[in-house]
Amino acid sequence: MGRKGVCCCCAALRPRYKRLVDNIFPEDPKDGLVKADMEKLTFYAVSAPEKLDRIGAYLAERLSRDVVRHRYGYVLIAMEALDQLLMACHSQSIKPFVESFLHMVAKLLESGEPKLQVLGTNSFVKFANIEEDTPSYHRRYDFFVSRFSAMCHSCDHDPETQTEIRIAGIRGIQGVVRKAVNDELRATIWEPQHMDKIVPSLLFNMQKIEDVDRTGPPSSPTGGEKEENPALLAENCFRELLGRATYGNMNNAVRPVFAHLDHHKLWDPNEFAVSCFKIIMYSIQAQYSHHVIQEILGHLDACKKDSPRVRAGIIQVLLEAVAIAAKGSIGPTVLEVFNTLLKHLRISVDFELGDRRSSAGSATFSTSSKESDERIVQNAIIQTIGFFGSNLPDYQRSEIMMFIMGKVPVFGATSQSLDTSHLGDLGTRRIQIMLLRSLLMVTSGYKAMTITNALPAPFLDPLLSPSLMEDSELRQLVLEILHNLIDRHDNRAKLRGIRIIPDVSDLKIKRDKISRQDVSFMKKHGQQLYRHIYLGCKEEDNVQKNFELLYTSLALITIELANEEVVIDLIRLAIALQDVAIINEDNLPMFNRCGVMALVAAYLNFLSQMIAVPAFCQHVSKVIETRSLEASYFLPETIFKDKCNLPKSLEKHEKNLFFLTNKIAESLGGSGYSVERLSVPYVPQVTDEDRLSRRKSIVDTVSIQVDILPGNSTEDKIDNTEEITFEALKKAIDNNGLEEQEKEKRRLVIEKFQKAPFEEIAAQCETKANLLHDRLAQILELTIRPPPSPSGTMTITAGHAHYQSVPVYEMKFPDLF
Repeated sequence: MGRKGVCCCCAALRPRYKRLVDNIFPEDPKDGLVKADMEKLTFYAVSAPEKLDRIGAYLAERLSRDVVRHRYGYVLIAMEALDQLLMACHSQSIKPFVESFLHMVAKLLESGEPKLQVLGTNSFVKFANIEEDTPSYHRRYDFFVSRFSAMCHSCDHDPETQTEIRIAGIRGIQGVVRKAVNDELRATIWEPQHMDKIVPSLLFNMQKIEDVDRTGPPSSPTGGEKEENPALLAENCFRELLGRATYGNMNNAVRPVFAHLDHHKLWDPNEFAVSCFKIIMYSIQAQYSHHVIQEILGHLDACKKDSPRVRAGIIQVLLEAVAIAAKGSIGPTVLEVFNTLLKHLRISVDFELGDRRSSAGSATFSTSSKESDERIVQNAIIQTIGFFGSNLPDYQRSEIMMFIMGKVPVFGATSQSLDTSHLGDLGTRRIQIMLLRSLLMVTSGYKAMTITNALPAPFLDPLLSPSLMEDSELRQLVLEILHNLIDRHDNRAKLRGIRIIPDVSDLKIKRDKISRQDVSFMKKHGQQLYRHIYLGCKEEDNVQKNFELLYTSLALITIELANEEVVIDLIRLAIALQDVAIINEDNLPMFNRCGVMALVAAYLNFLSQMIAVPAFCQHVSKVIETRSLEASYFLPETIFKDKCNLPKSLEKHEKNLFFLTNKIAESLGGSGYSVERLSVPYVPQVTDEDRLSRRKSIVDTVSIQVDILPGNSTEDKIDNTEEITFEALKKAIDNNGLEEQEKEKRRLVIEKFQKAPFEEIAAQCETKANLLHDRLAQILELTIRPPPSPSGTMTITAGHAHYQSVPVYEMKFPDLF
């Protein structure tokens, strides 16, 4: 009798490969594999590779029989023999043997015994590390993906066994990924039906991670940590999976992440979601980052009706993703990111206002909670927009600035701004504030070579429009954005707070020589900046912060953009602001008037030291010293205190408390400045922005009062004519009356050309020129028939038309000029 009780005669008749396989199994399985016979079997398999498929089939037959009979000792020996044969044989004939091997691994994984499942997994991992010489065109791993994924969710009652099975499942998935990716048919593993099992299985185990710092770039844990910790092993497998993803299958690997986070409600709180996408962004290839961002944006659109906290969690994940992607390649998704975020910003405001309207009259806790949650969403959107924009290259950042500015709604303007027509004034204001806040973050740290690049005309005009609105917060945001763009040498922090600076040189102001481009910019847009500062000082709702920002604006213009011509303009502006406070045509409160006086004092003190003209500095210092003794409420250190005694009026103050134009002109003229323009009072120009800003005070006080000839109205033409009577002729003869009329006429013409827009003046001149041309043509055709009638009348014939005779002194002529 031979080994295992087989008759010697029967054994001799058996095929050799079966005899060699039978010989590797000892009588007692505890003795383990018979190494000498295993060497013979290996030599035979290498020498006759065509027998490998039969060897494998026979081993599989024996293993199946032993599994059914629960003879696990022989199962272990059979798997050990299979592993050794796999490692020793590398030929085309190994393909059929692999099929038998995988069939045996599947048998082990199907068994309910944890040890056999772990054994089968270990054998599969060894197989996965083998590089085959030729690809397999028919092999699929669907069963192994399903089985290993199920093992990752093991819920065995024994914690140690549960951990062991889960680790085996993760290692099996890792083996499948490695084997499938290295195979030429690797596209099969990236199919959605496989990714929908693999990714959630890994994420399920990753939820046990306690060290959140591991979400950064991949670390290098020790081998023992990998084997003992399912969460760490799953994370490394997840990183490896994403690192092998290519352009065509990136989306299939990312989408199951959203399904898992949705199913387990992991967006609120979203710590795990943030850690997952940090792992994703650090693991994938940089050029594919925009795919992930697009998927997050798509999921945000799909969840637009979910709770505010869920949307806020998704937006925060987007923030973390773009923070990493902005450092590399983002691709074509830059504008898509901003467009989607701005759309959701409008949706959030709409939800907030809708909840407020529905709960009018019943201030319930749930409603207030919803509103606060929507504020969380809005703040997350603003933070994402600002952070993303501030991390972009300068050339992209300028485009984003234009894009955001184009979305800011302006009353009465037709543009590509966000549709806020159904939100009302309150909703529009909130959209304006939030967009300007995000724009403030985008412009932070932006350093343009020239001011023209930082403030191009298509950007400057809409930016300054909100500064005309009756909202102090909007005006503050506009000024802060201007500071970010004008301040190219980081001087703003040194100028923080409005105050009288004893020695400006202690601030160590950094500045360069004014470039030709900057000079050109001030010639084109300087009056626009002065005008908005001037009008901003006249707002009744100004608080201390408004005055501080206005002061900083004047100081930054002086540092960055001022040549001699600009200095004169700034002084004219300061004197005009002083006149605003003194004359008070706008009926400003006393605090505002004193605040404007303090602003002028602080700025002229700064300007005089910057241009370093001794006589100018002396005059400014003398006025400030006099104010400190007699009217300290004209200085910023006093007026902006919590408790400050305000004067009842400013009309009785002496001139030595004010900055005088003649003194300033005298001091600057001696230093070579051209001071002729100082005698011309500063008058702000009026533009179309006033009619778009809903500022009643602006429309009323500096509106255009010019007489435009009507186009087609006959009644208006009659109103524009003047009747020539005896009294009118007598008045015209009076030299004094004529002189007064001419003076008044000149004043109106000068005022019109100072305030009216160029387009309106041109249109008026063109209309009058056409009318004058037509009237002269009619006069040339007139025929007066002599002699006049005895009654003092005459008949006028124009062509073939006869007009009724009228007295000469009652003839009416249109006012052509």
